[in-house]
Order: sequence, then C-alpha cells, then structure tokens
Amino acid sequence: MTNKILQIVPKDYNSVLIEIKQRISEAQYSAFRLVNKELIDLYLYIGARIVEQQAKHGWGQSIVKSLAQDLQKEYPKSKGFSSQNLWRMKQIYETYRDSKLSALLRELSWTNNLLILSKSKSIEEKEFYLKLCIKEKYSSRELERQIDSGFYERSMLSNKKLSSTMRDLMPSAEKVFKDTYILNFLDLPKSFDEKDFRKSIIKNLKTFVLEFGKDFAFLGEEYRLQIGNNDYFIDLLFYHRELRCLVALELKIDDFKPEYLGKLNFYLEALDKDVKKNYENPSVGIILCKSKDKDVVEYALKRNLSPALISEYKTKLISKKILQQKMHELFELGEK
Repeated sequence: MTNKILQIVPKDYNSVLIEIKQRISEAQYSAFRLVNKELIDLYLYIGARIVEQQAKHGWGQSIVKSLAQDLQKEYPKSKGFSSQNLWRMKQIYETYRDSKLSALLRELSWTNNLLILSKSKSIEEKEFYLKLCIKEKYSSRELERQIDSGFYERSMLSNKKLSSTMRDLMPSAEKVFKDTYILNFLDLPKSFDEKDFRKSIIKNLKTFVLEFGKDFAFLGEEYRLQIGNNDYFIDLLFYHRELRCLVALELKIDDFKPEYLGKLNFYLEALDKDVKKNYENPSVGIILCKSKDKDVVEYALKRNLSPALISEYKTKLISKKILQQKMHELFELGEK
C-alpha cells in the first residue's frame, strides 16, 4: 500500500495565484493593444498614401490591385494586403481623416472597425459604436448584434422613465439602462407565461447579459427572500459592477400596471436590509414589461421613493428602417 504524501498549500497561496493570473491577463491585453495600435497605424498610413496618389495621379482599383499583388509577394505570411482590404484602408482613412475619432480606431480590432464602417451611416453613429465597443470590449459577433438590433437608433429614441430617487442616487444609471430591450434570441412559443419567459432567459443567459450590458453579473433565478414567516421570490437578481448595487428584475408578459411597483418596492426594501453589503449602493429594481403607456409610467414613478425604472421588451428585431424613420420624425419635430 502506497502512502500518499499530502501537499500542504501555503497560506495566501490562492490569493497570490489570483493576483499573478490577473497580472498576466493585463500584460496580454496591453501587448494586444500595442500590436493592434501599430497595425491600425500602418493601415491608416497605407490608406492615406492611396488617397494621396489617387488625387495626384488618378490611382484606381487596377493600380491598387497591382499594389496588393506586389505586397503579397513581398509579405506572403501577411493576410491583410488583399486589394479589397487596401481599398478598405482607403475608405477608413477618408471617413475619419476630418474627424477627431482616429484615436478611437486604434482601440479596436480591424474587424470591428470594418463592421462599424460598413454597417453605420452617419459619423455620429460611427462615433457611438466606436465608444460603445471600447467600453464593452465587444467581440465582432457581439458588436454586429448590437448594430443589427438598432442600438444606436434605440438610444437616440429612448424616453427612459426613471424614478426621481434613482436619478438622485445614481446619475450614471441613465447610461446603464435601456428603454427597450431586444430579446429576439429567446425563441419563445407564441403563447408563453412568466415561467417560460424566465426559463428562456436563463437558457440564453450569456446573450441576455450582452443585451443588458457586460457589467451585469447574474446572482440567481427566483431569488429567495425570507421575511417574517413567508418566502418571496425575485424573478432574476443581478449585480452591477459600475453602479455597485443589486439589481432586481421582475418579468411581466403584459402591459405595465402601477400596482407592479408596490411589489418591487417591497423586494428592494428587503434586499437593502438583508442582502446588500454596507459598502454597496441601494438596490435598483427593473420591471420588464411587454409594453408600457408613457403617461401611466410617469404618474406611477412620480412619487415612487425607490430606485426603479420601467422598461419594455421586444421578441423580434425592430426594422432599422422604422427606427431611422422615427428618428427623422423626432428631429423634424425638434426643428419646428
């Protein structure tokens, strides 16, 4: 029988290991940023040279194609010198050369820069997605979903109704929460109840958190609160890192009703007394409804003392053309 030698883990070993892993991750990210910055600088330089020669000597696509072939012969291991990519370098340089956004380009991968270039129209929309992508550190897939869901248009059209308490306690909450959430990934049946709704969110939690924002951390489904001799359950409970607070999410499959706020306030009071840490901010509540009447929401939140907001959800993508038309109508009203 072999005697097993027990390895004694020194005190504080795990905390040191975590610190080292964190430092390695930071170093890897810094290295990526440095390499990426040099790559974007190179691509902008090539784009600028093509624009310059086009203006001086009338360079067209055939010359750019020849340039691409010569560069590919010289640098066969580099994949970025196709004629199509050279033409994109020219387009990106032309798009941003008269703006102050070129510094932002260096913070994103070339793929994400191309997505923003091709899928957004105005320079304002491009700036919006550049800053959003830097803040959220989106992959190309995540970024594409946000653009396709009309996040820019929805943000411009947003008419968020937050309780005055939330505005006072958390001014930055305006930028964190959305007026409308697009949940087309849930694959819900035609007729569904709140349990189906909740279970589908849990099944697609990664995508759901992406739609809500990457600073949301999931804490529990049907989160149990014991008050007196009774148990109560919050549909979904999250923690938001930037706001440093618990976020209770109540799901409704019908239109917003004022009485929903009473239940939410009760949950927030219990969270603050029994769950919240001393260093955390007061808990926030979101009622996610199928739809809402803005006047009813405004009246309901007017004297509400808890940090709360009412949002609605859509299970299908809203057409970008419809969103853009609504934006156009909004701007026309503003000019009158």
